[in-house]
Amino acid sequence: MMTVRTSPHIHGNLRTDKAMLFVVAALIPSALWGVWAFGVRALVVLLVSIASSLLVEYLLGLVSKESTLRDGSALVTGLLVGMNMPPAVPLFIPVIASAFAIAVVKWTFGGLGCNWMNPALAGRAFVFFSFTSEMSAFTLPRAFGVDAVASATPLSALKTAMTAGGTGLSYELLTLPVTDFASSLSDKLGISPYVIDAFFGNVGGCIGEVSSLLLLVGGIFLIAAKIITWRIPVVYIGSFALLSWMFGGIPYGLGAFHGEVLLPLFTGGLMLGAFFMATDWVTTPTTPKGEIIFAAGCGFFTFLIRYFGSLPEGVSLAIILMNIVSPTIERFVRVKPFGYVRKKKEAKA
Repeated sequence: MMTVRTSPHIHGNLRTDKAMLFVVAALIPSALWGVWAFGVRALVVLLVSIASSLLVEYLLGLVSKESTLRDGSALVTGLLVGMNMPPAVPLFIPVIASAFAIAVVKWTFGGLGCNWMNPALAGRAFVFFSFTSEMSAFTLPRAFGVDAVASATPLSALKTAMTAGGTGLSYELLTLPVTDFASSLSDKLGISPYVIDAFFGNVGGCIGEVSSLLLLVGGIFLIAAKIITWRIPVVYIGSFALLSWMFGGIPYGLGAFHGEVLLPLFTGGLMLGAFFMATDWVTTPTTPKGEIIFAAGCGFFTFLIRYFGSLPEGVSLAIILMNIVSPTIERFVRVKPFGYVRKKKEAKA
């Protein structure tokens, strides 16, 4: 005799708090690099962001009489908010971003598992459009031997050259400094020194986004630990790279299939977004096909905003836009129920 019970039949050993600790562990290398590159000020921004996130989570837990700090989600949100901040940002801005992420985006819609977009991304977008000047002020890393010198990011320099009607390969339009290490390695490999500095993390930018190398290491760690799947980051990065190569040269007067690929990949928040925010369990589709569609959409909108929009960066807005359509993707890309058999149409009499 067989007993049939309601689902779920199989329970995994992975708990939410354990998964969040894995994410924190994967983020720590790039966060520490940001602290080393930009100094103690970057550490203060990270700590303020985390503390604000945890405090708001704790206070809202008191109001709702729920203990929510132990799941680690507020810790991850605070860390991601801090990593998305410029190192010299006024400290009240990460406080506002963390509070908005936790109180408005997460708790207003019912807490963990009910938010419709990534809280850290929402917090960053909120303060970016509220304090655009402060959120766009970047400094050079200490690898250049200077402290707190204002600098443009490679993406903003490219956007400036584009709007000025520049032509030629994108890295030829930059006037930013490069490290001696990148210059020497560039001569040996034949790769732009800007690409090398961007890959290792010697460029201006937000605290946790500058080192593509360490973000890749952290992302591969999460994939190996089965915290995230490979589909979203690979398709996101791949679709953006393909579009950049196919159409990225058009704004520079180079025509199709002449766009720069490596520099756009390693600059801005693409790696941080692809591995750590576009892969959010709550706000992304749950099916393999749905993940691919979602990631391709992120790549498309990131390319569209960066190359044809008014903003130099488009990762945050691209992921938020796809978070909005994620339920629609889920509706049309469904998994066939186990044991489902399609009924044959009855023959006409």
